[in-house]
This record gives sequence, C-alpha cells and structure tokens, in this order.
Amino acid sequence: MALAKAYVIIAKEHNNLHLAWELSSKIRSCQFLLSKAAMREEPISLDEAEPIIESLAALIFKAQDAHYDIATTMITLKNFIQSLEDRANAATVQSTVFGQLVAESLPKNLQCIDIKLTADWLQSKSIQELAKDRRNSPRLVDNNLYHSLVFHVVTNGVKYGAMQAWFLSNDFKGATLEVKNIEDFSWLNASYSPVVKQLQDTDSRRFYFEVETCLEAFHRYYKYLNFSNPLISTKVDPQACGWAFGMNVFDLIAWRKANVTTRYHYWQEKNTDKSLWKLGTLPPGLLAFYGLTEPLDRRWHVLGLGYDLNIDNRLIETAAVIHFNGNMKPWLKLSIGRYRPLWEQYVNQTHRYLQDCTTS
Repeated sequence: MALAKAYVIIAKEHNNLHLAWELSSKIRSCQFLLSKAAMREEPISLDEAEPIIESLAALIFKAQDAHYDIATTMITLKNFIQSLEDRANAATVQSTVFGQLVAESLPKNLQCIDIKLTADWLQSKSIQELAKDRRNSPRLVDNNLYHSLVFHVVTNGVKYGAMQAWFLSNDFKGATLEVKNIEDFSWLNASYSPVVKQLQDTDSRRFYFEVETCLEAFHRYYKYLNFSNPLISTKVDPQACGWAFGMNVFDLIAWRKANVTTRYHYWQEKNTDKSLWKLGTLPPGLLAFYGLTEPLDRRWHVLGLGYDLNIDNRLIETAAVIHFNGNMKPWLKLSIGRYRPLWEQYVNQTHRYLQDCTTS
C-alpha cells in the first residue's frame, strides 16, 4: 500500500486525477479488508485478498507505464516515509504531553476534597490551635526519640491548609506528622541553593524527570551525563547504576560526614551552562551520591505500578514498598486496573470528605 500511496501523490502531481482516484479507491478497499479482519479477529482469506491485490497490482503497473520513473518513485517514497515518521514522532510527543497533563490534573472528586479541606482549615480555629500544639511535639524535637515514626510533609502555600486539615483530622496509628510550608523556609533561597536558582528559570520548570532502576531498565550514568566533558569522564564510571531517586533511605550522620549537600551544590554550580547534563533532578543526585550508595534488596521497593502492566504479582506481594511512579496513578481513570485495588484498600470510603465529594 505504501507504493500505491506514493503513486497517488505522483499521479496528482502529474494531473492524472483519474489514476489517483483509482489508486485511492483500491487503497481504501485494502484498509477496509484489514479493518474487517481485525474486528472479527480472524486472518484474511486468500479469496478475499487475491482480487484486491491483483487489481491494485494492475494499477501500479499502469502507473509505471505512465512513465513515472523509479527515481521519481523513490524520492516520493522517501518523502512519504519521512512524513510518516514526522507524524509518528509528533503523535508520540503529543501523547506524552497529554498523558502528563492528565496525570497532573486532579479528578473532580479530589478537587472537591481539596476545597473542603482548605475551607475547614480557614474556618476552624480548633484545627489551627491543634496545629500549633503539634508543632511543639517532643517527637519533632527530641533526638532521643529517633525510634518514633515521624513523617515530615513539605508542601507549598496553596496546599498547606488542606494538608494540615487532612493530617490533623485523621489518625495515623500513632505516627507523628508534621506539615511544613516550603515558602516558610527563609534559608532556602537562590543564594543558598543553586537548585532554587535553577527552578526560577522558566525553562527548567517545564521538565519532569522520572527514574527507573538500573536492574529493570539498565539506567546507567552515561544515560544522564555528558561523558564528553572531562569533568565527568575523569571522575565517574559511565556504567555505574542509577537508582530510583524518589525513594531512598538516608543515613543522615553519614550524609553530614560526606558533606553531600556541598557536593550537590558543587555540581549544580558546575552545570550553570548545562554542559554536564541538560535538565532534570536525577543527574546532580547521581553525582552527589556517587560512591556513597548501597543497593537494597529489590523486594524492598517495587516500582513501576504507574506504567508497567506486567509486574509479577509475587514481587508485589513480597514488597515492603510499592511505588506508583508513572502517569497512571491509581486515583485516575487511566490507572492500571489490576494495581488499583492495592491503593483502594487503604481508602476509607466512609470518610465524610469522600462521602460528600463522591461523584457518579
């Protein structure tokens, strides 16, 4: 059919509209036959295919007899293939962008919950007083209580009230939760951290970076860093394994001893011209922690539930942590059905916010 389509273009260029129409008609017949076979899930029979192939072949010979030489045909085919590739690439980019937009967009029921939580925070003095009391919890300041389970949730000013209302109005089985507004971190500014300076760049803010493990997809350092630069090639092994940078266990004492923060800032400063890596949060992390990481048992962290359809159930069942990284989050309609119950089992459907915001 590709050759026939090329001759359609050539025939039109030579104003042979009748031949172009005949070829287009046969191409549509071929496409209809393929669609019909796909719908019935059965292969095309010889009796069905033979008359269409013969008539299409006759038209192609007719086009060749019309002095459409092979050189012209090859050039047209090449342009046609290039056009298809461009369209395919554009469709891939478009699909990625649309997928990202869907992943970042909240469903109506979650938007409803967000609004109700924010309203409760603004209207309820008791919740605000409770937040003040929690800020002075010994579990947050007493280093002798390091065996306590404490979660520090950092959010922005827009979501701060909703986060506070949610975590203060629910019980988390004895765990202590602290919600912090990143805009209150006066020390976190462009003069202290090159990362903040980079994030203020509109070009940098447009990029989203997602990491897979070396074990799963062989994500090596050379995939992320510019090894033609001697600053990289003389200090780093290109075959070193990357890791899932969004999920880590840190030894903070070892962190301070190795001065990891300074190392991180060093690499950010060296990359102000983007000569070491283009964009993303992973490359500077890989450099800052180079030589300082230890691999965990794969069962500790099973990731890919937001994009990989074929994760072994046995891996999921034995995992300490499952990670819905990817665009197909379990709270979205485009989520992967077989993984959704893993998340839904922890959602309290009787909660008043969920009840009030349930949509059909």
